[in-house]
Order: sequence, then structure tokens, then C-alpha cells
Amino acid sequence: MPSVLVIDDEVPLQRALSIGLSARGYEVFTASSGEDGLAQAAEHRPEFVILDIGLPGIDGIDVLRALRSWSSVPVIVLSARHSEEAKVDALDAGADDYVTKPFGINELMARLRAVGRRRMPVEQSPAVSTPDFVVDLASRRVTSTAGEQVHLTPTEWRILEVLIGNRDRLVSQRYLLQTVWGPEYDSQTEYLRTYMAAIRRKLEPEPSNPRYFLTEPRVGYRFVGAVDVDATLTPAAS
Repeated sequence: MPSVLVIDDEVPLQRALSIGLSARGYEVFTASSGEDGLAQAAEHRPEFVILDIGLPGIDGIDVLRALRSWSSVPVIVLSARHSEEAKVDALDAGADDYVTKPFGINELMARLRAVGRRRMPVEQSPAVSTPDFVVDLASRRVTSTAGEQVHLTPTEWRILEVLIGNRDRLVSQRYLLQTVWGPEYDSQTEYLRTYMAAIRRKLEPEPSNPRYFLTEPRVGYRFVGAVDVDATLTPAAS
């Protein structure tokens, strides 16, 4: 039985989708917030995600970006936003399809079948571990091996997410700048130097001699030294 995670805070729509999908042979999980959606995605590893953009807490675009840091699960965005800009933002963040509300269940089913045919099979774990810290991508939490939570700013977290999503691979300065700040910042390398220094201070045992966050001078950065772990994932505190 294929599984679908529906992340939508509209209870009537959530209920209607659960009934409609279950009647067509899908196992359905539901979440009403971005934080709960990420936790359920990590726990259940659904084969599809149906995601609303306007969510309480973490909004849908941030959920999508967080999910894409460790999963290639097909995501169909449902939204009442009809503008081209909203669609471009969702697709650029990693959505496989975009459906505007209202919609018909038969159309949604056809889109599920279509994205399923294009599904990428490779998945990463939602948590990675090093000898000094554990990063839980689903709950957006970093914990030291001593059990202490490490506070990262939203920008620091986004950089970490991108590097972990590409771990052991070189990530160019330009790609990081465009992904974290936007296309207009692709030459602002001082931003990266400042934030990478802060990340190293918080996570590296010797910030001046980094073990995990390596610099390729004038090119980019590389995150190394982590392994996938099985973790009990819980929603991050709001």
C-alpha cells in the first residue's frame, strides 16, 4: 500500500483528502503544522507528500527546503496562491508539482501517479552524527554528544542544511549564497565567511582547525565526517 503524508492545517480538507486517498488504496498520515510534518516524514518515510504552503509555525516553503536536505520524496504543493511567483518559489524550493485550490481528487490522483513515475530512489537519513554533535534535520535540532542543544540562527541552520544535504561534496560559494540569501547575493562572499566562522565556533572542537566544515579557498565549502543514524525524531520547540 503506497503511503502519503498530507501536511495541511485546514481540517476539512485534510479529512477529505484522507478519505479520498484511503478509498483509492493509499495509507494516509496527516500533520497540521510544518514542524509536525517534518517529524512525521522522518518517522513514516512516506512515498508521497502533499504539502500546503500556508502553514502555522514553519511555512510550507521552509518545510520543503528542510525536507529536500535529506529526502527526494515526491512533493505536490497544494495552495490557494495562484500567482506565478508563488509557483516559481515552490518549484525552486524542490516541489515536484503545484496544484491550486480548489482542485478535483481525480486530478490530484493523476498528478500523484505522474510524480511517482519520476521518483528518485535515493534517500538519506534525516539525522547524521559526528563524534562531537548530532544534526536532526527533521526536527531542525543540533545536539552535542554531551546532550546539550546547540542554538543556531535561521541563517546558520540553512547553511548547515545545504552542506549536510551535499555532504562529502564541494558546495560552491555561489550556490550557497544563491540558495540561502537569493540570486542577488551571489558575490557577497563575506556573508559566508562570517556565518561559517560562527558555525565553526558552535560545532567544531577546534574552530581554527576545522574537522567537519572544510574550506576550499576561493571555491566553496565541504561538510565531512558524518554518518547516517537512526534517531527518535521529535518536533522542534516552537
